[in-house]
Amino acid sequence: MVAPNPLFRGGWSWKKFNATVINDIWPEVFFFTLVAVMVCLVSNLTSVNLGISNALLTVLGTVLGLVISFRTSSAYERYQDGRKMWTAIGVASKNLTQMIWIHAQSDRSGIEALQNQTDIEVAVEKKTMINLIQAFSVAVKHFLRDEPGMYYEDLYPLICFLPRHVNTHLPHEKLPLWHSHEGFEEAATQVETTQQESLNGLQIDSTGKLGSWPSRGRRSRRSTFDPESVLPRVGSEHPLKPARNPPETRITDYIPLFRVFRWLGQVILRRTRSQSELGGKRLRKRGQGIDLVESHIPLEILLVLSNYSAFLMKHSLIQPAIASGITANLALLQDTLSNLERTCNTPLPFAYQAHLRMSLWLYLLFLPFQIYDLFGYITIPGTCFASFLLLGFLEIGQEIENPFNYDLNDLDLDYFCLSLQRELHQITAYNNPNPCDFLYTNLNQPFAPADRRGADELCHMGREYRYPDETSEAGMASIKRTLIHSWRDVDLKTRHIRH
Repeated sequence: MVAPNPLFRGGWSWKKFNATVINDIWPEVFFFTLVAVMVCLVSNLTSVNLGISNALLTVLGTVLGLVISFRTSSAYERYQDGRKMWTAIGVASKNLTQMIWIHAQSDRSGIEALQNQTDIEVAVEKKTMINLIQAFSVAVKHFLRDEPGMYYEDLYPLICFLPRHVNTHLPHEKLPLWHSHEGFEEAATQVETTQQESLNGLQIDSTGKLGSWPSRGRRSRRSTFDPESVLPRVGSEHPLKPARNPPETRITDYIPLFRVFRWLGQVILRRTRSQSELGGKRLRKRGQGIDLVESHIPLEILLVLSNYSAFLMKHSLIQPAIASGITANLALLQDTLSNLERTCNTPLPFAYQAHLRMSLWLYLLFLPFQIYDLFGYITIPGTCFASFLLLGFLEIGQEIENPFNYDLNDLDLDYFCLSLQRELHQITAYNNPNPCDFLYTNLNQPFAPADRRGADELCHMGREYRYPDETSEAGMASIKRTLIHSWRDVDLKTRHIRH
């Protein structure tokens, strides 16, 4: 499957050029093209010939080509690994949902400790745990994007009911999931004041949102696309940041040369502006929101799910085989989370990247000197094309090395989470009917194509069932003959005749 071209999807804008590597490499391509122009003009307009021997051109070009190919392949392998691990999260989540929703016992009248539970309470219990399974994928998404904390529009409504304190009589002793260093409440209140939002009550706007941070490009399709509107509407003591909060597009994204000045400005600001430290930890502002150094949210959700599986096993609400399946899928989620963290936090060593880029720069710098004697003025477009080709492959490797961010070439984690959300809701929409209630009707023709009679007629015949030609022996022998004829018809009529 070829990825769709983002340049021609939806409305057109200059931002879509970020899907290519042109924005990142054009200054380098322009520089090496100017070097080629200089070589051609000096060699033609003066008595000095800047051409040199091209003996090393082939050898160095081959080596650089192999190294760049390895760089791109290793980056793409990380990209594919990220997609495979998200598939593993989807498979394990759906397996857990099916085991909890279908196999966990709903009738608990025979269990002394749970005999007072009503059917509604059991359904609420199961659906809540399935919502936590959905919350796990959302928490992993924010974790990989370096967005700590749980105060997000797509995450907080799913986990806000979890216990917050070690003991109810110790309100200041918060559990790790809800722990934030001192000072965050005050900072959040100041931000809310500027946004004219109150923390004293539930203020729900026309879309059902509560005290959220200003969104920067959260809706990627249309203004009516608002998947968070289907989540629970609950109040939050802190403002909720948007589910999708990509960084703003700056001029440095189109003119990389300006990144040097941006870096210099940041260095100067760091030296001239004192940053307050609260409780030994730094309170950092990032965009419109406040990042917190908090616990590992996906791990906390897995702990809750593991505790629920222990509850089911303790009261014998699931069969041993299902208990093993739940444990195995929870272990798969844990393993996948660790592998995603490894991929996200293990970049290619800087020394390798720097040496490869410097080697390529030197190769392209001396390229026009080596090919001028052979091509003349064609050296200019030749150098431009060679630099565009080699620098492009090198930049592609760096672009897809971490596929979990907001770049147009990264994995669409938001789509994966929403797709999983739809599938989990589809599973819980299954009402666990008794098979006898829908099997024996005239709409069911189990022995087709050899016998197209409905299941109700077949069951009415009972042991007197005969193959449709009415010459067969009644009973199972006739059923076996029917199945053989069905196989033969299917085998003959579904084979494709190759010419």
